[in-house]
Amino acid sequence: MRGIVDMDMIKVKINGREYAVEKGATVLEAAKAAHIDIPTLCYLKDINEIGACRLCLVEVSERRGPAMGPFRMVTACVYPCTDGMEIKTNTPRIAESRRMNLELLLSNHEKKCLSCVRSTNCELQTLCREYGVDQSRFEGVVNHYEVDDKSPIIRDNNKCILCRRCVATCAKVQGIGVIGANNRGFDTYIGSAFGEALADTSCINCGQCIVACPVGALYERDDTDKVFEALADPDKHVLICAAPSVRAQIGECFGYEPGTDTEGKMVAALKALGFDGVFDMNLTADLTIVEEATELVGRIQNKGVLPMITSCSPGWIKFCEHYFPDFVDNLSTCKSPQQMFGAVVKTYYAEKMGWDPKDIYMVSAIPCTAKKFEVTRPDECAAGVPDIDVAITTREVGRMIQKAGINFRALEDEKFDDPFAIGSGAGAIFGATGGVMEAALRYAAEIILGKKLEKVDFTEVRGTEGIKLASYKLGDMNVKVAVSSSTGMAKKLLNMIKAGDETVKDVIFIEIMGCPGGCVNGGGQPIQPAKVRMDTDLRAVRAAVLYRDDAEETLRKSQDNLAVQVLYKEFFGEPNSHKAHEILHTSYIKRGL
Repeated sequence: MRGIVDMDMIKVKINGREYAVEKGATVLEAAKAAHIDIPTLCYLKDINEIGACRLCLVEVSERRGPAMGPFRMVTACVYPCTDGMEIKTNTPRIAESRRMNLELLLSNHEKKCLSCVRSTNCELQTLCREYGVDQSRFEGVVNHYEVDDKSPIIRDNNKCILCRRCVATCAKVQGIGVIGANNRGFDTYIGSAFGEALADTSCINCGQCIVACPVGALYERDDTDKVFEALADPDKHVLICAAPSVRAQIGECFGYEPGTDTEGKMVAALKALGFDGVFDMNLTADLTIVEEATELVGRIQNKGVLPMITSCSPGWIKFCEHYFPDFVDNLSTCKSPQQMFGAVVKTYYAEKMGWDPKDIYMVSAIPCTAKKFEVTRPDECAAGVPDIDVAITTREVGRMIQKAGINFRALEDEKFDDPFAIGSGAGAIFGATGGVMEAALRYAAEIILGKKLEKVDFTEVRGTEGIKLASYKLGDMNVKVAVSSSTGMAKKLLNMIKAGDETVKDVIFIEIMGCPGGCVNGGGQPIQPAKVRMDTDLRAVRAAVLYRDDAEETLRKSQDNLAVQVLYKEFFGEPNSHKAHEILHTSYIKRGL
């Protein structure tokens, strides 16, 4: 940015050097453009910019008439640059102020760092190390709180620093707002209204609050001990299926750059853990598409409820049940790929292997905390036992590998196990927003046109925008579709439909993902600090892994998956058959608020 002269630019000095910055830029943004890192704790780009933590304090001098005014302290994250401003980011006064603010935070912070789930990946811990703070000069009354552990999302306010990142994410990104600041002054704490447990609210368990939290005040329920116990049980057949986006994320747990595909090492690590079968959930992503697209065509032909809305995201499903119960009948009745996988294993595969479904322990590796809730839903027990016994997040998988002493980076690549090793490129892109829609279009278009597609890329539904609209001419039919990611965007889209907005008129199929960007940005993903999220669009770089997998696949349509074809030939008969409905479909609850 140095040396640029433009009417929309202004000049500032940062640590004695002159830079050109955009009008309206904050001091934090100006410093970032100059490759100078200013510490933050409460700041999240475009989400939480409130200057609450005071860690981003800098000294600025601004022009007052013909002369420059004295240097004074301001918070860089919210203070706008002015023309001619001089900025100092690293003076002894600044360093001392930051140290004092860190000490104040520590004075009311439970410092159980050795056992904390965020140890070595805690933004507060990192800053304390950088500024040489290991104790607080400020002593007094310390607040103590009961841990809220009744839901998959656990809140420990003893570690909360009141940064309000979680509050802003829940309200502004997800459009829910079930948490906020309770009480005042020293007694302020973050929680639900009237002190209710999260489990008793309309929380959708999306886990975006966990990803936003800079410390260990929020984390998912750890189910890894259950899995280790099952692996040690000689009477159990312990199997695991890995969701598409996990292979695009798990490398981050072991120091790989975001956007690194580590599928082969992930499979090798899961086999080293002792699973009796390591399977690819891409298979049931393909199965979901065949069932869902067939359901859509059936609704179109039989004047069923339209627009039909996808049902793969359990966070979105619970959101719909609470906030838009009048749209529940629009939901596809298909189970999610996770639940379909467990249902197939405990019916078809159990029959083939001669196993009692009760002796199968089915684990899913997923980037989603809401999946922990999904496994407990009613009507998810095709064989009379839960389809999935336990769902573990990408982070939990990483912790299991580390705890077992497996050197992830040193592993040789391995492949998924048969008979569930086949997945198409269409199944792979499920993890990115727009991926389910594109996969469905690849199948539905062939049904409608009655011929093979030559062009399988529906690029109009790709990208990280919150709402995407597209229209496709398929023979005599005009197929108008919509895609949204984050429940905040889902709320906007559904309200547009309810209001009769012309832009969404005649939409017949909608994909909604509960998390912004889709599963690649799920609440169970490896947590990256705010300064990384400021520079890197994690949604885009992780999604790129899945789209590369798709582009490199020879098999790019779900309906061409030979394993899916065998399932119908040997077990289900045809898509949407009575047997398929019994095993692969589910029902919903109009919960309301």
